[in-house]
Amino acid sequence: MATQMFVNLPVKDLGKTVAFFTALGFKFNPKFTSEQATCMVINEGVSCVMLLAEPFFKTFTPKPVSDATQTTEVLVALSCDSRAHVDELVKKAVAAGGSTPLASHDHGSMYQHGFQDLDGHLWELFWMETSHAA
Repeated sequence: MATQMFVNLPVKDLGKTVAFFTALGFKFNPKFTSEQATCMVINEGVSCVMLLAEPFFKTFTPKPVSDATQTTEVLVALSCDSRAHVDELVKKAVAAGGSTPLASHDHGSMYQHGFQDLDGHLWELFWMETSHAA
């Protein structure tokens, strides 16, 4: 069986966060969804992001929870099918209440841009020519 990856992120308001990522086109696995958490599917059966209400998230760690609006605890990077797809997701994120902390970067064979979600988590979106990915 292939190793699955679940990134866990604390969120202040689970309902608003689900609405935000739904506006970007993401789906959620109802089997792993409750009032305390939801499972956002990135790649079916391979990678997901668990969005956990902050009080629930705190039950998994003895450390204080970072305020992602003030510090960076992680950069979540997602590949996209094209440059246009990168720009489309960034545009949707901004329309849904997110922001863009940095300008896009075009490296020729790779294009990247990103957004900050409602809780301040940074999402890096990139497209890369497949010949360079090997």
